[in-house]
Amino acid sequence: MAEDELTGGCQCGAVRYRVPATPLRASVCYCRMCQRASGGPFMAFMRYAAADVAWSGRQAIFRSSNFVERGFCAACGTPLTYRWVEGPNISLTLNSLDDPEAVRPDLRYSAETEVSWCRTLDSLPTKDADVTGDARFVNHQWAGG
Repeated sequence: MAEDELTGGCQCGAVRYRVPATPLRASVCYCRMCQRASGGPFMAFMRYAAADVAWSGRQAIFRSSNFVERGFCAACGTPLTYRWVEGPNISLTLNSLDDPEAVRPDLRYSAETEVSWCRTLDSLPTKDADVTGDARFVNHQWAGG
C-alpha cells in the first residue's frame, strides 16, 4: 500500500478496497435508515468519487430506498457502502478501514435523531472484554494487511 492510500474491507476478507488517503468528506449519520442498516446508533462514513475506489471482490447491494443503495459483503454481512443511486460519489464505512483512526469525521448528519443515550456513553463504566488472549480463541475475521 502506498503512503497516500488507505485500505479496508469486510470481516472475512472477501471484499477489499483501496482509496486515496484523503476523502472528500468524513461524517457520522444518525438517521433511522443508518441506524437500521447498522444495528447501531449511527454509521460513520468517508466519501469518495466512486471512480477513486479500487475493489477486489464483489459486494452485494441492497436498495434501501428509491434514492440510496447500500453495499455489504454477502459472505459475512459487513456493511461497506452507502451510495446515492444517481450520484458520482460513494461513501465507505469508516470502521471497515484497516486503520479506523486514519480518518476522523468532520460532520454529523441527522443529529436530531441521535438516540439520547449516545450522549452519555463516555460516562458508563468500562470493562475489558478482549478474549483474544484465551488459548481457546480462534479468530475467523480477515487478518491480512
